Amino acid sequence: MPVLKAKANNIRKASKIVNKGGLVIYPTDTVYGLGCNPFNVVAVERVFKVKGERINKPLPILAPDIEHIEKIAYMNERARKIAERFWPGPLTLIIPKKPTLPSIVTCGIDSVGVRIPNHKVTTQLIMLCGKLLVGTSANKTGEKPPKTAQEAIAQLGAQVDLILDGGPTPIGRESSVLDLTSEKPRMLREGPVKLADVLKVL
Repeated sequence: MPVLKAKANNIRKASKIVNKGGLVIYPTDTVYGLGCNPFNVVAVERVFKVKGERINKPLPILAPDIEHIEKIAYMNERARKIAERFWPGPLTLIIPKKPTLPSIVTCGIDSVGVRIPNHKVTTQLIMLCGKLLVGTSANKTGEKPPKTAQEAIAQLGAQVDLILDGGPTPIGRESSVLDLTSEKPRMLREGPVKLADVLKVL
């Protein structure tokens, strides 16, 4: 399990692993992520296995832009308004999924968490991985999400194919999670973005 500095040629190596069905750990603006190709069912199954005990806990997806999010999910006007204000950044939106995304990713639920991260390394990796990447935190379920590559290695190191070390993550905590699948927006996890900030936009 190689640990490589998050430089351009190593980001390319990581993307090749993802494109072949492998698993990589990489830095984001929030915490370190565990990634794979969301369309590769075997790789997605492996993510669940590595994380452990994720009963009905869907995997979020990272994208470089709204155009690619729309390949797997439905963005209505309300979602767009929020996205324009908070993306790229630490807010995951839960919106209805399209049939194009394998249902294993969302544990059979008909919605998906999506986000555009604000981090150069993450964006470069996503761009090289077909513009969509599983973006779950690189920790065992129930354990602390890692802020450094070393913390990620301690939890999952031996079970992935490559780790990109980009130093400590800028925010150091998980994204806020906003559910937009019903009439009233619900903040499922309040992180860097507060519900009050979202309601101001709406």
